[in-house]
Amino acid sequence: MNPPAIPRATYRLQFNRDFTFAQATEIVPYLAALGISHVYASPYLRARPGSTHGYDIIDHNQLNPEIGSPEEFERFVETLHRHGMGQILDIVPNHMGVMGSDNLWWLDVLENGEISDFAQFFDIDWHPLKDELQGKVLVPVLDDQYGTILDKGQLELKFDATKGEFSIWFHQHRFPIDPNEYQRILKRPSGSSDQTAPPQDADVLELESMISAFGHLPSRSCSTSEEKAERSRDKEIHKRRLADLCSRSVHIAELVNENVRILNGVPGAPGSFDELHELIKAQAFRLAYWRVAADDINYRRFFDINDLAGLRMENPAVFEATHRTVMQWVGEGKINGLRIDHPDGLFNPAEYCERLQRCSPGYVVIEKILGRDEPLPTWPVSGTTGYDFSNLVNGLFVETASAAKMVRAYRGFLGQSLDYQSIIYACKTIVMDKALASELNVLANLLSRIALSNRHTCDFTLNSLREALAEIVAYFPVYRTYLTPGRVSDKDRWYIETAICKAKRNATSQDTSVYDFIRQVLLANNDEETNETRLASLLSFAMKFQQFTSPVMAKGLEDTCFYRYHPLISVNDVGGDPLEFGVTLDDFHRKTMERARTWPHSMLATSTHDSKLSEDVRARINVLSEIPARWRLKARQWRLLNQNKKKMIDGAETPSRNDEYLFYQAMLGVWPAAQEFPADELRERLKQYMLKAAREAKQRTSWANQNSEYENALSSFVDDALQADNRDFIADFTAFQKEIARIGLCNSLSQILIKLTAPGVPDIYQGNEIGNFVLVDPDNRRPVNYRRRRQLLEELTSATDPGTTAKQLAARLQKGEDVEGCAKLFLTWKALSARRAYAELFENGTYIPLVVEGPRAANLVAFARRYEGTQAVVAVPRMSSRLLEEGGSLSDPDFWQNTQVVLPAEAAGERYRNLITAESHAGIKGDDGRSLLGVSSLMANFPWVLLISE
Repeated sequence: MNPPAIPRATYRLQFNRDFTFAQATEIVPYLAALGISHVYASPYLRARPGSTHGYDIIDHNQLNPEIGSPEEFERFVETLHRHGMGQILDIVPNHMGVMGSDNLWWLDVLENGEISDFAQFFDIDWHPLKDELQGKVLVPVLDDQYGTILDKGQLELKFDATKGEFSIWFHQHRFPIDPNEYQRILKRPSGSSDQTAPPQDADVLELESMISAFGHLPSRSCSTSEEKAERSRDKEIHKRRLADLCSRSVHIAELVNENVRILNGVPGAPGSFDELHELIKAQAFRLAYWRVAADDINYRRFFDINDLAGLRMENPAVFEATHRTVMQWVGEGKINGLRIDHPDGLFNPAEYCERLQRCSPGYVVIEKILGRDEPLPTWPVSGTTGYDFSNLVNGLFVETASAAKMVRAYRGFLGQSLDYQSIIYACKTIVMDKALASELNVLANLLSRIALSNRHTCDFTLNSLREALAEIVAYFPVYRTYLTPGRVSDKDRWYIETAICKAKRNATSQDTSVYDFIRQVLLANNDEETNETRLASLLSFAMKFQQFTSPVMAKGLEDTCFYRYHPLISVNDVGGDPLEFGVTLDDFHRKTMERARTWPHSMLATSTHDSKLSEDVRARINVLSEIPARWRLKARQWRLLNQNKKKMIDGAETPSRNDEYLFYQAMLGVWPAAQEFPADELRERLKQYMLKAAREAKQRTSWANQNSEYENALSSFVDDALQADNRDFIADFTAFQKEIARIGLCNSLSQILIKLTAPGVPDIYQGNEIGNFVLVDPDNRRPVNYRRRRQLLEELTSATDPGTTAKQLAARLQKGEDVEGCAKLFLTWKALSARRAYAELFENGTYIPLVVEGPRAANLVAFARRYEGTQAVVAVPRMSSRLLEEGGSLSDPDFWQNTQVVLPAEAAGERYRNLITAESHAGIKGDDGRSLLGVSSLMANFPWVLLISE
């Protein structure tokens, strides 16, 4: 059986050494029974050993051996196909893992510098401002100052006798020596203790010949293709000769090892490292303290991660080398689609997507984070990976009218007012100052060259250009623009103009004409003095600028601002906007209709590996927006109860009130159902989450400068607050949390049914088919108990009467007894079964918002899907806290009394079957002739409704 061309539903699996092809193969029957059409696989090409995520690929043309062998991969694919399933593979075009000793491309660059066959694969600035880095790549891998590390003997020269190669090693990191410099090592130093070999010994003469040969290799500064080819060929020949000589001559092997020993120096005798220092200085790399990276690094990274180096995917040779194996699998039908990681890091994403489609990869989605009302560029893809939908559907369960009240509650708890826009600006500025300063320096250097090339702009100093660039990026309203040669969209022009106008208006310098110059460059404006060479420089700069704004936004907003400003943490997720507090029904319908029209096969996510909180955690925390007054009182009460658990450090209470406010929300989100006291595991998870949050916020501690005193006090606070003897707090918290959890689970079921029936391809993140209450990674990568899920699904599918099962599950929900989330699994299975049975309807059907009338109209989301005469009707509850707080039930007919769903005119007279409960329903003709469905009868047994016309 062949999988459908457009996935019916995907299921994300996180592959690593603890979850392999063999284990994935075992659960394929379960996923097929659930209704999944495609596994959505995290990267499984060869990554750094021990990688938990697979994004640090070191070889694009091998499987990761920790995940499985080629035979196990084939069995996995064959099992998928036998069950009529396919797979979508997550691939990583933007970067790959470097450092260590296993990326052959990177090692070749370190050995040969600019003339390496792979020098143009990586995005390296070989000619930065610093003279000492001309023709070199900075490698910020040391854990102390270079001189200190050298004098300790931690930079060790080693000889690989089997390959005839010399390298400097620092722990697990290997740095190959330029073969030109082997002569420094092989020449016997004066005073060597071994003078026993006769001067005319054949092996000695052979060694002297090799010393000469290595010394006469074309150098790293050679320019002709003939010289490069000669060096590439001859250096390997000479290495093999050296290896052969050392294998047959004990004397030469001992001589080489003795020279290596002498060069390695003696700790405590700094002068003994002079020769090794000179050898290192002569290489194509400069070893440096890791803290130097922020200012001096001259290769583009994935955000600020030193061991993830950016690839120049705009180079066709790089594209071919990195996609060869994946495209082979696509051609063989082993892979049926691709998920493109971080396209915003690419120089030209549009060109990349076009090149990809020429290889016919099938279904393609991109991990693009869109701002508020930002359209997805019209690239040849099927859509995004669903962060936009995740925030849209989550917003349906956030009470928009409570925005001001929630901010007041937050302000009252903190005892101060925080301005969100000012925080974003500050956070982006911090990122540019501390983490991405070197990338900003590279841009400023390029811009300075452009300015110096024209007499009208040559007076702009490097500092003024850098400062102006930083201000523009700090005010940039979206992750990036997509200017390409000959094209600037109106939207992109508006984004650029907006950022420049804000930066110019708030500039402190007297001369603001620098902003006008940068505007011309970023828009690649022509004038009478712009020749072809200058225009190429403008375009190159503008496109590199686009690669910079994205990581600044991501690190500044998601990884800093979201942990500083959180009146409601459930809206602080990837692609979210804390100021966009909830989504109205009208906006939800409008945006869903737009997606159905423009990107009908875009992925629909509610939880991902990047999510700050799982879908079920967000659904719980959203409830607070419905009860802002109660929440305000509870948070204040808990602060008072836990005041004695805090410490004073440098005159400030620890943890800060901001961190404490985050802690209480996180607790509400992850607290296990029916648990009175926290288990050690939960306590540890919350401690790790709070440490990560504090470090990301970069206020009292950070990843780069960890404040152990603050962090210890923060962890102690979590421990002390969650001790069983803290009875008053625990008792009050658990009573409140039970209420929140019950309402939150209803929210979760509603958003799941919407996801599984809305236009697009629904995705389930591993384990989330039942209740899954997890925080940001690594918490969301915890092992999934598939044995238990399979058992629960078998119990549900074996029941003979779905109506009875649905009614029982609804009753358990009402009592708060659905501890494992069986209702969620049941609803997921039923909805996915509907997608399978009515595949064309859900893949191609139009989206029709349905009007709800009556006193509870605001508590219901209803829409229809229609295709060639077949219609599905979906209805789910929302904003149900008032009813459930009072002990009511969502199935209570009195609650929904006189509330009706108005059916489309073309559906008048149709009868419907409820695919969840197997009940039949018919539209009631109203006084005005319209066809209506009474909500009371729809919700009577199971208040999540999926009807199909009969």
